[in-house]
Order: sequence, then C-alpha cells, then structure tokens
Amino acid sequence: MAATDTPGGDPSAPPAEEDTGRDSPDQAPDTADQAPDTPEEAPDAPEEAPAARRWCRGTRLLVAGTALWTVFLTLHVLLIGRWWPWHIVEVIPPLTMVAVPLLLLALVPFAAPVRRWLSAVLVLLLLAGAHVAGFGWPDTTAGGARGTKVKVFAWSTDYWQMTSGNKEAFYAFLRRQDADVYLLHEYLNWNYWSRDEQKRCTSPVRIDDSARLHAEFPGYRLLVQGELVTLSRLPVVAAPHQHVPTTGDDWYWKGSKAQRTDIRVGRRTVSFYNVHLPIRFRPCDIRYGWNRFTQANKDQGDWWRREYRNLRADLGSNPHPAVVAGDFNTAWMNDYPLGSGIQSHNPSGSLFPARSWPACDGSCSLPRSWRILPELWRFDWLFTTKSLTVTSYHLHGGESLSDHSAQQIRVVVPS
Repeated sequence: MAATDTPGGDPSAPPAEEDTGRDSPDQAPDTADQAPDTPEEAPDAPEEAPAARRWCRGTRLLVAGTALWTVFLTLHVLLIGRWWPWHIVEVIPPLTMVAVPLLLLALVPFAAPVRRWLSAVLVLLLLAGAHVAGFGWPDTTAGGARGTKVKVFAWSTDYWQMTSGNKEAFYAFLRRQDADVYLLHEYLNWNYWSRDEQKRCTSPVRIDDSARLHAEFPGYRLLVQGELVTLSRLPVVAAPHQHVPTTGDDWYWKGSKAQRTDIRVGRRTVSFYNVHLPIRFRPCDIRYGWNRFTQANKDQGDWWRREYRNLRADLGSNPHPAVVAGDFNTAWMNDYPLGSGIQSHNPSGSLFPARSWPACDGSCSLPRSWRILPELWRFDWLFTTKSLTVTSYHLHGGESLSDHSAQQIRVVVPS
C-alpha cells in the first residue's frame, strides 16, 4: 500500500500529512524552542543596570561639596598674602579648615556608591587642612638653655581701658607681671561717639598717661611711639625709627606699627619689636555703602601689607637677635614669614592651634553682638631669631580687662 493511501484503501479520504520533522500550525509549540519563555532571555536585563547605579541627590551634593572644598583650600594656599580681596576670606578662623572636612566625612556613610574613594579624598583634605590651620605644630620651647633670662609681657590693652575706666585693676594687673620688658599696644582711645557719624570708624584719640606709667613702674625706661608703649628695666641702647608724625591724626595713620627698641641683655644687644598691625577688615564701613566699604577694606589691606613688609625689611637688615611680639590682626601669620632665620612660636602644652581673640570676660570695647563669638582666632603672635631660646610661652591672662589674651614669654639670650 502506498504511503499516501489511507487505511482501508478509501480513496476519498484525505491523504495523510507527510512527516517533515517540523511542527504543523496546529501542533503545540515545542517549549524547548520558545526563546521568550526560557532563561536565555536574561542578556537583555543589563539595560536597567545604569538606572540602578544612578547617584541619589544626597550623594551628588556630597561629591559636589567635596569638590568645592578642594577648590577653596587650593585657592587659599595660592592666594593668601597675594591677592587683596582674599584677606576678607581670611576672616574665617583656622579651625574651619578641619571642621568642614570632618563634617563631610561624617556624611560619607550615606553615600554608598562612592564611600571608599570619597573617604580617601576627604582624609587627605583633612590632613592638609590641619597642617594649614596649625594643628600639631611642634612645641618650640626648650628648657635648660644657658644665658641671660628675660621675662617679656606683650598685650593689647583694649584702648588703654577706655570703656571700663578701671585703671586701678588695669595697673595692678600690669605690675603683677613683673616683666623685664613690657610691649603694650593700643595706647590710645577711640571716639565711637563722634557727632560726625562718618568719622566713627576713623577717630583715634591720642592720650598721655606717662605720669601714671612712671609712677607705677619706677626704674623702668618708658618709650612711646604713637599707640605703642615699651617699658624696660634693662638698659636701652637705642630706639631707632621712632619718629612720629605730628600733624592731625597722622601719628596713628602714618606712624609705624612696629616699635623697635634695642636693649642690652647681658653682654649682647637684643632688638625687641612691639607690633600692632592694622586691621584688614573694617566691617563698620558697611553702613556707609558698598563702595566705601570695599575701598576702605582695600586701603586697610594695603596698609597692613606695607607695615608687614617694613617690619620684614627691618628684621632682614638688623644684625642683632630679635624678639617680635604683638597683635598682628590676622589668624594666618604662619603663612606670612618674617624672613630667613626668624621662627614663629606656639604656646606651650597644646597640639591644637592657639587662640587669643575674642577673650572678653569682663568689660571691653567690643560691641555686645561680637562678645557672643567663641574664642576661635589667634591674633597675637611671637617670633624670635633662631639664636634665642624660648623657655616658656603662654597665651593667658588679661581676659577680664581686654578682648585679647596676654602673651607671657621667657627668653634666654646666650652669653
């Protein structure tokens, strides 16, 4: 029987379909050949992976904040002392250089996609900021040095106790220091109550308290240069560059802000520099408009740099060992070197940056709104030539009488 014949040989029956090994339209499809229902379709899944790796808004903000802080720190290192508008940025306390990366590090655990590399970047920024801010600077005091010991006291006197008027407590505090050399600044008053409102930021008032000073410190030599006073019970050899202009207020605005006194210590002559550099940022001018504010602060910055350069030049040409102490009105003096052979000193006993302002625990000339500021700035600095040894150095005392802490210094001059 032919293959096309139906059983029984009924020619009217439809011929049987030939088995070609393929599914007929009526057959159920072979599940093995159905790609859509098999796991082999998985290669299309990665199309959704980029969405899974997308950063959330918080992560993007944290990365952006880290980038901005990196740029700021770099600009600070490059521009400090080189571009006058940056001195307005220098108003921030050095502790900011550590506080910001620490805050960003605290948020890193919430940024899982970038946690590892972002942590490494922020640790580097933290270490760099700590160095810039003065954390961990070595203690420069040393004991056991041989030579003649000199006790130095440097202090910003808050306009010579203008606001409190408590001269008895003021002079009693000074006498208790029993220093060989006193370096005192702000020997003046300030007319904050001028009828001419335009002069309230620019009204120094010259004073003369020399009779009281001679009475309180018998046996001391008194030297006055503008707003700077040096008292010495050691022999004074010379007082160079202490000419003071006499026209109007020129004694303040045009007089030198560094008083040099050459003093005999043992068998050597040592130069003591009493320094009060001008403020570089004068916020009171903002009340007179933006143009005056910006011009006044540019002028203040130029004045500060001019006095700084004059001090550095005098130190560079001075053959004597030197002690330089005072109110430099910047918290960033470590970035303003005074020349080769001159080293800065840190107060004894702390790895943290020293602080000296605002230290107003009693009455002082600071506006009440400023007195709530925490003591985060150091404006008062000590420098010496490397031939001298500082055996003790503390920023402490006078907080009830001034907005600055006093500098108590012990120096040994080699024979």
